[in-house]
Amino acid sequence: MNDGCSRQQLLLKSIPSCFELKCRAYSLLSQCYHLVGAIPPQKQLLYKGLDLTNSAGHELSVKLWSCNFNSQLANALIIEGDYQNSISALESGYVFSAEICYPELQMFFATSILHVHLMQWYDDNSVEQAVNKCDEVWESMEPEKRQQCVGLLFYNELLHIFYRLRICDYKNAAQHLDKLDAAMKADLQQTQYIEDLTKEMNALNQSLSRSDLHYKDRLALTGKHAQLQEQLRSITRPTSMSKESLEPGHFGNVRRTSRDKLELAPYPIDGEWLPKSAVYALVDLMVVIFSRPKGLFKECSKRILSGMLTIQEELVKLGIADGVREVSLQHSAIWMAGVYLMLIMQLLENKVAIELTRSEFVEAQEALVQMKNWFLRFPTILQACESMIEMLRGQYAHYVGCYHEATFHYIEAAKLTESKSIQAMCQVYAAVSYICIGDAESSTLALDLIGPVYSMMDSFVGVREKTSVLFAYGLLLMKQHDLQEARNRLAKGLQLTHNHLGNLQLVAQYLTILGSLALALHDTVQAREILRSSLTLAKKLYDIPTQIWVLSVLTTLYQELGEKGNEMENAEYQCKKADDLQRRLVDAHSSIHHIELIDKVRLEIQQLKGVDIKRAGSISLGVDLDIPGSIGASVSTSSLKLMDIDSGRRGKRKI
Repeated sequence: MNDGCSRQQLLLKSIPSCFELKCRAYSLLSQCYHLVGAIPPQKQLLYKGLDLTNSAGHELSVKLWSCNFNSQLANALIIEGDYQNSISALESGYVFSAEICYPELQMFFATSILHVHLMQWYDDNSVEQAVNKCDEVWESMEPEKRQQCVGLLFYNELLHIFYRLRICDYKNAAQHLDKLDAAMKADLQQTQYIEDLTKEMNALNQSLSRSDLHYKDRLALTGKHAQLQEQLRSITRPTSMSKESLEPGHFGNVRRTSRDKLELAPYPIDGEWLPKSAVYALVDLMVVIFSRPKGLFKECSKRILSGMLTIQEELVKLGIADGVREVSLQHSAIWMAGVYLMLIMQLLENKVAIELTRSEFVEAQEALVQMKNWFLRFPTILQACESMIEMLRGQYAHYVGCYHEATFHYIEAAKLTESKSIQAMCQVYAAVSYICIGDAESSTLALDLIGPVYSMMDSFVGVREKTSVLFAYGLLLMKQHDLQEARNRLAKGLQLTHNHLGNLQLVAQYLTILGSLALALHDTVQAREILRSSLTLAKKLYDIPTQIWVLSVLTTLYQELGEKGNEMENAEYQCKKADDLQRRLVDAHSSIHHIELIDKVRLEIQQLKGVDIKRAGSISLGVDLDIPGSIGASVSTSSLKLMDIDSGRRGKRKI
């Protein structure tokens, strides 16, 4: 491959002119290098292309080819982790596109710059400026032009969602998601309409091919055929974004028909971020991420199934059927396989979270085992998911009451990631599990984990880490009988959770602890009000452990108030829920998957030599774009009896 490319480069040098031909050849050779992962020679070739355009004048075509080479160069630099120079290349492309007054191309480079900033978050101001630049360019485009640029619409809205998720601005992110979901549904409807028209035309063609067709019938059918043709032509009429070119997709994808593409840039870039099917699966994932914290599990299940079916169809096209492992993949398929595999892992992660919240432990096991099996088949491509799997093993172990095992998996998960955010969340989760163990040594270990995160909680982007560590620290302070201080920290955490995250499970757990604190401080009026709110949320989420926890505190409240009727009714309902939870726990513990999931060993994998993961990792959805998928720090009633104040007389060591 390299020898062939070198010979063609020598041939190009011998051609004195033919600027357009040379540029096309450079671009195609660059794509060839990209497909086989030969990044250094690809960069060298692109620099030659840029040298050619720099010495060729100021015509429109010259600047368009400069945009092409800068775009490909930026992508190659991303793969090598050189984010700063990648941004510089994209900024150069933006300048050229502005000079020729080409708003679609400006938008392409503006969104690409934002994409890189999200992958490598240097500082808040730079990212915010990149977001504002996208808004500025998008608003400067005529409405009709924006409507034609469907690929840019999806790309821009998704990047805005990733940004809003990262800074925990869920309210504004929801507006972008609604727009995105509406655009996807409209595109799906149009696609279906085109398929129906095509089928009707094929049926007409078959009728018109009959030799015995009566003249009047033939005339009527011919008129109908012309009408359908015009309808199809009006829908599929090419725009400035769909001019045919020799270049494949911007990120090295194989060529597809225009209906399968969401093009980002005009010729000669002809770029796309992801295939349409991957974008649709990503939209489904975004809907799940927004719906799950609100307890909209029916919608989540529908979208998870939709996304999984879409991805599995595409994996089959890439040759990934049952039993296929990454060693069997063609080199050119690794990147695209990585995209779909990362998406399927994200969807399964959310399924595990939903099933654990609903105490459907066996279903959670099955989804987690699926994740494990995908990882073992594609350990190099899915290397970034190992930490995610360990964290979910910790969550599963915690939910089924295996707290020692949970702490092991959380701590292992923290070791497997370089993300400070994920490390912090793992430490908080491990601390909550230690608190649930309940002895003095475990409380000390919990404090050792919480302390470092608490001291740096204001340094994180957004409030996810802050709300979780305030929850865990408030819990620990309550166990240490520092009730007023615990109340202050928990009230602050609840306010942040309610205002920024909207995570109903975490809100319910905050309320339950605050209700317990109010009762311990003899504020029975507030305790009743808070606990009833918490119970309502726990019921909405089908969160049985939290329901039992709230009911146990309410029973104590009714005892103190002498409300015998309420006490008996509440205790009966609590007993019913406890029996239900116990049955589910027995089913989980007796499952064939239980031991392998909680066992204190990491997954055994064989890393394959020679498999290039850089290109697959360049779109690592859970890491680079920081799509939050982790579930809330949950507390199980079975071991954490918050009203049992006398059980925790230990030293009040503070952070």
